[in-house]
Amino acid sequence: MPKQTAASHAISFENPTEECKYAKGLDDNSWGTPEACAGRQSSQPRLRVLHVIDRMCMGGTEIGIVKVIRGLGSEHFEHRICAIRGYDENFSRSQGYEGQVYLAGRPSSGFQFLVGRLARIMRDFSPDIVHSRNWGTIEAMLAARISAVPVAIHSEHGYEVNMLEGLPQRRRVFRRIAYAAAHVVFTVSEELRTFHARQAWLPTKRIRVLPNGVDTSRFALCRAERERTRRQLGFADGSLIIGAVGRLVPIKDHMTLLRAAELLISRGMSVHVLLVGSGPELARLEEFATASPRLSGRVVFAGAVHDVAASLNAMDIFVLPSLSEGMSNTLMEAMASSLPVIATRVGGNPELVKEERSGWLFEPCDEFGLAAILERLGRDSTLRQQVGQAARRRAVQHFSLERMIENYRNLYFELARQRGVLNTGRG
Repeated sequence: MPKQTAASHAISFENPTEECKYAKGLDDNSWGTPEACAGRQSSQPRLRVLHVIDRMCMGGTEIGIVKVIRGLGSEHFEHRICAIRGYDENFSRSQGYEGQVYLAGRPSSGFQFLVGRLARIMRDFSPDIVHSRNWGTIEAMLAARISAVPVAIHSEHGYEVNMLEGLPQRRRVFRRIAYAAAHVVFTVSEELRTFHARQAWLPTKRIRVLPNGVDTSRFALCRAERERTRRQLGFADGSLIIGAVGRLVPIKDHMTLLRAAELLISRGMSVHVLLVGSGPELARLEEFATASPRLSGRVVFAGAVHDVAASLNAMDIFVLPSLSEGMSNTLMEAMASSLPVIATRVGGNPELVKEERSGWLFEPCDEFGLAAILERLGRDSTLRQQVGQAARRRAVQHFSLERMIENYRNLYFELARQRGVLNTGRG
């Protein structure tokens, strides 16, 4: 049984030509000019959008950028990505965009004041819109103002562990300054809006909400895929497969799921656990599963898989045990896949899951509460089917990818019109 497979979701920017080269760093002389990169064949000028991210690696925010770029297309938009602190080379290679990202800083988690370097990138690309995401990119708002970029947008997509008890004073002050420099600030959930408005001493009306979206055609129940994937993973017929998808990092708290599974097995249930994702917690989780007499041989660590939709189809129940969340993409994907979902009562999860209808919520770190819900679902296949169908309906009606893309399109055009960008021609 393979422990890990490679991820592959190739990013296609559509508009750059193959000859167009991007810089590996600010000291490289191979920057492509906007004219060379754009391949401007349309007389209608396109809005240039620079998406700024802390690091490009496998994660919800990064995949969200891919969704936006693909969804908006190249007829009316021209996209570039700027990574503040580098990217995962393996992920970059598997995604097909190695060498196609502006790099602003060094691959270090230490302090780097990069306003000047970001301003140079903006002057090189000459964007109409700069859209930065999360704390690691927030200085892009100051660089956008220095560079006279017409539209500056900042968005918050989730939490880090060190944010759970509130933000340090210096971060609160700098966020307030950066938010003031942005033309629009938005979050992906109402809960995140309340949190960041409070931390930055702002009224909530100053911050908008644009929920994430899921591709409900790609993420859908497929029984043939379910049987094939379960066979590939070595699961016996009739086993109850409880799964989770996400980075194996402390804030995701996969340990609570493993402990809940132990409780179920001790009660005589035939349970297997499927964990999809990679990260620094992998060794600790593997050690725990191997050392547990009940879990040994019952946990599959699939790694960062090629096809998340197939992995979800292999599951009977989806669990999101995170200590904190913004608006979870994987939770929406599981709902779209007609899975009954169980998530912690944190962040945007209650905005996605309607308790006792499309899923259940439990308190963080409560393996006993989680085990009780899992046992109820595990012993009632009819209930699993009913709740899974309700989850699918909710995802389609309220959290579709089409709705998310339309929200982004409307926001970009709205601000471009307000700032006069669409009223002026570009050569």
